[in-house]
Amino acid sequence: MSILDRGPSLTDQAAQEIRSRIVRGKFQLGEPLSEIALATELGVSKTPVREALMILKRQGLIEVHAQRGSFVFDMDAGQVRQLSELREILEIAALRMSLAADRKALSHRWAETVKEMQHALDADDTELYRTLDGGFHRTLFDLAGNPYLMEAFELIAFRVQALRNRLSLAPSLNAKSFCEHQKLAGLVAAGNDEEAVELMEAHITGTREHYLAAIVARAEEAPPAPSKGRRRAPRS
Repeated sequence: MSILDRGPSLTDQAAQEIRSRIVRGKFQLGEPLSEIALATELGVSKTPVREALMILKRQGLIEVHAQRGSFVFDMDAGQVRQLSELREILEIAALRMSLAADRKALSHRWAETVKEMQHALDADDTELYRTLDGGFHRTLFDLAGNPYLMEAFELIAFRVQALRNRLSLAPSLNAKSFCEHQKLAGLVAAGNDEEAVELMEAHITGTREHYLAAIVARAEEAPPAPSKGRRRAPRS
């Protein structure tokens, strides 16, 4: 039985479902994906699944390798560092622009998100907490008033959230994250713009270093790679 609605855009529905599984961590980084298996699970033909994978490839969530198939994206330490550098450039610009465009709206939305993050922590709902964390940062781009900046952010947003969901798992890290988000909201409300910018820079830098440490730990725990190249995806 199909878990997707029969409508005019099965491709978009399939892309949304597969994207959600990748971002939420239901698929592992580097995991091979089978068009046949996905089509069976979603209750559709291979065509919308194949088209959905192409959409996700453009969003950086899928890697397609000739003769090997489709895989969930993966990143090494250098790529995570580069992604974080771009994230910092975009978010600092968005923070300054949103402060200039509508400080009141930013302060209000951040304050509301912080309350929801607190409730998620109290309920030990780490998945919701990380979703709210992503929303906290996306608010900057919603309010910056520059569609090109938003477009640039969306090129990396799903990968950033996917990494957040996989590598920010320790409760102590979420507690530290919450304190920083709470302080950011307070600085914006108080009009301390430069302090907010400095804290955002430190926050992103700290997140990057945690991701890098997690990647090193994951590599140390992983079994030795096969000697004859990367594994193939399951037959499509």
